[in-house]
Amino acid sequence: MSRSIFFINRLRLAAARFSALLARHWKNGFYLYLAVLFTLFAILDSAVLHVTANMRQAAFDAMVRYRIVAPQPDKDIVIVDIDEASLAAMAKDYGRWPWPRQVMGEFLEQIEKQQPKAVVFDILFSDADVYNPDSDAYFDAAIAATNNTFFPMLRLDPESDALSEVKPAMIPGVERMSENALPDATVAVVLPHFPAALQSGRLGLHNIYPDADGVARQYLIFNNNYGWKLPSLPARVAKELGWPEPKAQNVLLNWRGRPFSYRYVSFSDVFTDMGSKEKKRPQDEFRNKIVVIGSTAPSLFDIKPTPMSQMHPGVEILATAIDNLKHGDYLRFPEARIPYLLLTLCIIWATAWGFYRNTGRGKIDRLFGASQFILVGISYASINLSNTYINLTGPVTVGMAYFTIARIYAAATGKALEQSMVRVAAEHEGEFNAALLLIRLDATQNILTDAVREEIRYGLEKAGSEPKSVEVLKGVQKGLWGLFENTFAISWVAVTEDSASAERVTKDIEAVIAAVPSVLRKHLAHADNAATWFVHRGRVSGGEAARASWRVMYAEALLGWDKQQGKTS
Repeated sequence: MSRSIFFINRLRLAAARFSALLARHWKNGFYLYLAVLFTLFAILDSAVLHVTANMRQAAFDAMVRYRIVAPQPDKDIVIVDIDEASLAAMAKDYGRWPWPRQVMGEFLEQIEKQQPKAVVFDILFSDADVYNPDSDAYFDAAIAATNNTFFPMLRLDPESDALSEVKPAMIPGVERMSENALPDATVAVVLPHFPAALQSGRLGLHNIYPDADGVARQYLIFNNNYGWKLPSLPARVAKELGWPEPKAQNVLLNWRGRPFSYRYVSFSDVFTDMGSKEKKRPQDEFRNKIVVIGSTAPSLFDIKPTPMSQMHPGVEILATAIDNLKHGDYLRFPEARIPYLLLTLCIIWATAWGFYRNTGRGKIDRLFGASQFILVGISYASINLSNTYINLTGPVTVGMAYFTIARIYAAATGKALEQSMVRVAAEHEGEFNAALLLIRLDATQNILTDAVREEIRYGLEKAGSEPKSVEVLKGVQKGLWGLFENTFAISWVAVTEDSASAERVTKDIEAVIAAVPSVLRKHLAHADNAATWFVHRGRVSGGEAARASWRVMYAEALLGWDKQQGKTS
C-alpha cells in the first residue's frame, strides 16, 4: 500500500512539474499554436484527407433515423414481394428459384388488366432459360404487349469495359451527353435477355453504390461513361411518367422510414388469387399504382445496409428512389467546402481567442457549448424542415476537438498561469510596495454559486489596466476560516523606487472600486449595498521571504478592516 501511495505521489509531482514547464514555455500562446495546427488540419482535411467525411455520414445516419418530421411513403407505390413464403409456396408447382419465365408472363398479363401506372422489375433477366424456351417466349410476348414495364440493367466494373462488345449507342434509352462522346467506346453492362424489353427502351441501371463505409445513402441518377448518359431505373421511370429529373448525378435519399414502410404484398398470394376462380383480392388493387416487383428473401441476397437499417431490402431502396423522384424531395446536400472550412476556422480561432484572452472558464464553456448546440440544431432542423441537408458535423467535431485539448491545457496549467502577486514578489529580491483590496459580499439576499463568484471575479479582474491578482475566498472550510466566506482579495505590487508605478496602482484601485457596483448589478439580484471593502497598503519582501511577508500583509489588512468597521458601527 505504501509503495502504491508513493508511486501515485511521484506521478502527481511529475505531472505538476510538467504542467509548470508547459506554462513557463508556452504560456497562453499555446492556444494560438494549437489553433495554427488545427487550421492546417482543417485545410488538409477539406482538400485531401476528408477525415471528417465519415463523421458527417455517421451524424447524418443518426439524424435521419431519429428525425421528428419524416415524409410518408407514397401510397401509390406497391412492392410485390418475392419473399421466403412465396419461394416456399411456389416451389410445389414451379420448383426452386428462378421460376420459369412463364410465371412472370402470366403475372404481368393479369396485373396489366388492372391498369397500373408502371410495372418496375427489380429482377435482372440476364440469361435465357435453355430448358424452357417456350416459357421465355411467353414472357417476351407479355412484355411486348405492354407500354409501361421497366427493366433493370447492371453496370459492371469499368475495368472490364475493354472486354465488352456493347457500345453505349447500342443500348436503347442511352443519350449522348456531349459532342466529345466516344462513339467506339464499350461498356461492361448486363442487359435484359428479352428482345421486347430491349426494344421498349425502358431500361435503367439498378446498381446501388454504397459509400466508403459500405452504407447506401445516395442513389445514382445516371452514369456518365465516355460522354454517354446511362440512366438509372428510377430516372427512366421518371422520364416516362413526366417527372422532372434531378440535375445532380447523385442524390441523397430521403428515407421514408425503416424497412417495410411501404405497402408490401406477397407475390404468391397475388399470383394464386389471379389464377383463382373466386377472387378474394380487390380487382383494382393495382390501378394507377407503381408496382415494383422484387425480393426481400434473405436467400436471394438483395439486402443492403442503409442509415435506417443494416438489412434494408434492395427493392425498397429502389422504391424509395422512385418515390423521391416522383415528389422531387430527395435531399440536396451542398458540398460547400469553402463555407464549411471558413466556419471551422471561425470556431477554432474564436475559441482560441477566448482562451488566450482568459475570458473566463464559465463564459467560454457557455459560449462554446451554445454555439455547438446551435450548429447541431441547424443540421437537425434542416433535415426535418427542408429538403436541403446542411451538414455541420465537420466544423462541430473539429471545434470540439480543439476545445477539449485547450480545456485540458487550461486545467493543467491554470494555477501556474494565473496572475499571482505572491509569485511576482517571490521571483525578485528586494522590497515592494504592496496594496490589498478586500471586498466582502452580503449573501443574505443573494445566492452566490461558484459560477456567480467566478463571473464577479472575472469582472473585477478586467477592471482597470494594471496587473493584479483577483482571488475568491469561498470560506468552505469549517471553523475560523468560514469567516472569510464570499470575500474577494485583490492585490498589487510595485517597485519601491518607482513612484509612477505606485501612482498607477492607486488609480487602478480606484477603477476597481468604481467598477464594483456595475459588476455586481450584472450578476446579483440585489446589488445595492451588497458589498463592503477595505484597502490596505504596506510593504512586502521579495525572494524567499515573500510568502511570510504577504501573510503579515493579509493579517494587517484584516485587523485594519475590523478596526474600521468598529469605528463605523
